[in-house]
Amino acid sequence: MNSYLDQLNEPQRAAVLQKDGPMIIIAGAGSGKTRVLTYRIAHLMKQGVDPFNILSLTFTNKAAREMKERIASVVGYSEAKSLWMGTFHSVFARILRSEADKLGYPTNFTIYDTQDSVRLISAIIKELQLDKERYKAKQILSRISSFKNSLITVRAYFNNPELIEADLHASRPKVGDIYKEYVDRCFKAGAMDFDDLLLRTNELLARFPEVLAKYQDRFRYIMVDEYQDTNHSQYIVVRALADRFQNICVVGDDSQSIYSFRGANIQNILSFQKDYPDVKTFKLEQNYRSTKNIVNAANSVIARNKTRLDKEVWTSNVDGELIKVMRTISDGEEGRFVANSIFENKMNLQLKNDQFAVLYRTNAQSRAMEDALRKKDIKYKIYGGISFYQRKEIKDLLSYLRVLINPNDEEALKRIINYPARGIGATTLDRLTIAANHYKKSIFEIIQHIDKVDVNINGGTKNKLQNFINMMLRFQIDSQKMNAFEIADLVVKQTQLVKDLQKDGTPEGVSKVENVQELLNGIKDFITDKIEEGEDASLTSFLEDVALATDFDSEKADEEPRVSLMSIHQSKGLEYGYVYIVGLEENLFPSAMSMNTRSELEEERRLFYVALTRAEKVAYLSYAQTRYRWGKLTDAEPSRFLEEIDDKFLEYIAPKRQETSKSSFLDASLFEDAPKKIRFQKPIQKKRKEFLDKKNKGALIPPKTKMKKVSEATSNDINLFDGDITVGNIVEHNRFGRGEVLALEGKGPNKKAEIMFGTAGRKKLLLQFAKLKVIG
Repeated sequence: MNSYLDQLNEPQRAAVLQKDGPMIIIAGAGSGKTRVLTYRIAHLMKQGVDPFNILSLTFTNKAAREMKERIASVVGYSEAKSLWMGTFHSVFARILRSEADKLGYPTNFTIYDTQDSVRLISAIIKELQLDKERYKAKQILSRISSFKNSLITVRAYFNNPELIEADLHASRPKVGDIYKEYVDRCFKAGAMDFDDLLLRTNELLARFPEVLAKYQDRFRYIMVDEYQDTNHSQYIVVRALADRFQNICVVGDDSQSIYSFRGANIQNILSFQKDYPDVKTFKLEQNYRSTKNIVNAANSVIARNKTRLDKEVWTSNVDGELIKVMRTISDGEEGRFVANSIFENKMNLQLKNDQFAVLYRTNAQSRAMEDALRKKDIKYKIYGGISFYQRKEIKDLLSYLRVLINPNDEEALKRIINYPARGIGATTLDRLTIAANHYKKSIFEIIQHIDKVDVNINGGTKNKLQNFINMMLRFQIDSQKMNAFEIADLVVKQTQLVKDLQKDGTPEGVSKVENVQELLNGIKDFITDKIEEGEDASLTSFLEDVALATDFDSEKADEEPRVSLMSIHQSKGLEYGYVYIVGLEENLFPSAMSMNTRSELEEERRLFYVALTRAEKVAYLSYAQTRYRWGKLTDAEPSRFLEEIDDKFLEYIAPKRQETSKSSFLDASLFEDAPKKIRFQKPIQKKRKEFLDKKNKGALIPPKTKMKKVSEATSNDINLFDGDITVGNIVEHNRFGRGEVLALEGKGPNKKAEIMFGTAGRKKLLLQFAKLKVIG
């Protein structure tokens, strides 16, 4: 009996059982689309489809991992492991690693992040002697990104008079020249940016029919999640791969299409039925997440959009509380309202921080929320701030590792050639860049042959450059016999990175040293995981994992519960018991920059729909009457979205309209009673809490340990794969904790155990490296 099918309602079950041909699953918010996608893949495998022939494209790598775990629970871990599953970027990076040589790229090509690309474009603008105020690097990168996502290559750009005319009209006639130079420099550096991972995959399939045929034959069943968020480049590559067998299943919701600013095209999902006339359509309209009031309120807003597929989301959940609307005098008071409300709900209902989310239209709005939450001593986490991997000291170390892997990576090379300072100045670097462009070689190659090229650099500087190159070449040799952690540790010590950071005795300097140590810990964790699971534990694999990481992918499961603060765009696919949507004011939400056309306004409305449907139990909507913008206090008016919600679903905590006229600008509510601020018992509680925090924090700091090399495994460890562990044993792992052995496979050093851990879930570990302790 297929017990997993019993967990589905009729429309979900029908979608799972549909095996062949094109199909679209229109999945309303909270309708269980992930479950349907997961069980459909598991069912295909149960029907005899080889997992190697299934391609599943997801929205985040975290989503892919969670889906794989669910599939493994139905078909087994080893089978699920063979699936091609991940984001467009991660899957296509994997294809390109195998095929990049056909396009003239090295297989160990570097993946540039946004910061790398901006630095390179800034350098090109400077070299072309263009006005950096008119040619702003971030704007030019955004323009180039839109070209690539629309499959407009450099050649296509120069063959398109309309594009050239548009840039001329914008007083930026050299955009095409910057685009060409940027593409050439990336190619010379053996680097691809995120958009290239899609564009170059399209190029690969278009230019090499045998490669297209190979992957068409491999991917006989293709599933695409969040299809409404695909751009033109993704759309074309999916159509090409699915063309042979036509077994393509797309899942999405047109009402949640919110990424047009980065190239997503809602027409992809709206036109799917035209692209595949034989398509079978399944509608998932039952919402399992939210209360009736939340679902119906969201429906009443999105119904105003004219461009939408026909569906009616409903729920059999309880009516729930009315949606609460709060009017505040200022953005500061709005922050205090949110913090007080979270505090009261936590106390009254015994809730944890991770049940709450605060969503805003722009990241700048987080400041007032952070201030208020800090004063209430409520722990929070911001998504979309500076990522750990974007911090300077982390980028510096990663750049050393990138050059070690790919010496032609010029952006990484420029970052480290004089850090820590070794007397190689900007003038020298400029001359090396000019020589590299002249000889069409990388800067690394120019330095290697510094005595054979025409470059105006004195003897002392040449020696410094040669010393730098020799150090990097030694690292390359050492990396042949060291694992990723060992070589990274060696780089930190020999470059004296930490010593340089320690010169700064400030708390920030100490924090930077800790960050470098944390990166080394991260590399250690990464390779330990990969070795235990018998997967690629190379430095290249780690750098790719970092390049493709997102905020949610790197979230630590064992972190203490925190309130989530994020932009609405980042909340996509998430759900929380209590959701606060703040800043519901005209020109803020909807944004002043997104009200010029009906399509822009409809996307803003879809964004509000996404925000509201993140809430499971209770939703709060708030707006301020005044808000600081660019240092000036401005009047604000309520968002039109508040007017669009049927009043019967709303409860106004404050009056719907301001009772006093605007001329009565002095209002008693502006002033706080001084006695309310005097709370004698608070400092005592705070000191007690600080004492406990310090005590607990100290208890959590593990003793420093050195990582054992694989070759240092003891004879006792080796005995582990000779029969010491049997199915049913309760074992303990030094990182994953306790778990039960579900299965064993393989012999000798290749013997593996499939273990279900209480916190880490199902893992498959090589006993040779897992260091398991049998406790029952």
